Amino acid sequence: MTLNERLAAYSKLTEQKLLEYIQPKEDKGQAVIFEACRYSAMAGGKRLRPALVLEFCRLSGGDIQAALPFACALEMIHTYSLIHDDLPCMDNDDLRRGKPTNHKVYGEATAVLAGDGLLNLAFETASDPENTTLISAETQLKAIRVLSRASGMEGMIGGQVLDMQAEETQISLEQLKTLQELKTGALIGAAAQLGCLIGGASEEQTQAALEYARCIGLAFQIQDDILDIEGDAETFGKPIGSDAENGKSTYPSLLGLKRCHALVHELSEQAANALTPFADAGMLPELARSLADRKN
Repeated sequence: MTLNERLAAYSKLTEQKLLEYIQPKEDKGQAVIFEACRYSAMAGGKRLRPALVLEFCRLSGGDIQAALPFACALEMIHTYSLIHDDLPCMDNDDLRRGKPTNHKVYGEATAVLAGDGLLNLAFETASDPENTTLISAETQLKAIRVLSRASGMEGMIGGQVLDMQAEETQISLEQLKTLQELKTGALIGAAAQLGCLIGGASEEQTQAALEYARCIGLAFQIQDDILDIEGDAETFGKPIGSDAENGKSTYPSLLGLKRCHALVHELSEQAANALTPFADAGMLPELARSLADRKN
């Protein structure tokens, strides 16, 4: 199976389950909030985080069906973060993945609640006994802990706080790395860790997976910064130049575009080379290298 075929298969599995999960058990007049959640959750995207959960689970010898609810929970958390990130009180973006942002369609209040709803639904999904019959209660609890920490104040939320504090301020390269390790890298690391945990990976394999995730997370963010300067708005799916407009420090502003292009390729190779503890690295080396050349 080629990289694109496997990514498409994982994306299809994830989207089918997301549609199943983001439905009201009983319509009491609150259906609009589920509609708003589905609007953002089903807006496309690379489904990178679910793919990492499922692929690391598979390569660790596990059943991807056992990991699928956690892959969906992670994607719900990622989607909620994008809804909130686009709000006027944060980045004030009008487009996401080429479509009007959630608050532009449903209004600010509903967008806030849609983000809150997806965050709550993520943990409902991960803790539902019906979804976790293929794993032990101990593994389930550990997985929920991984999700909680990565999405909380020691992870993604903490990174968002640092991001807001950095606006209109010149920060150092080390500060920017810390910001992105939390805001972007935490959920990518959680994806790798969840796949390994549910798949039964060894400690050596788990650490290799985390190093892979660290490298591709950083490469992904640097490439995002490059595309905000060099990208095409229609292909990128959101306005170009928003980082500069919002006064944000970025990797190109600190290192220059030439160094950033080289660094993305270096990190992709580091990611691929980190996977030696796995007898079969599957699609992961090719995935890492493909991120260096992406246009959206």
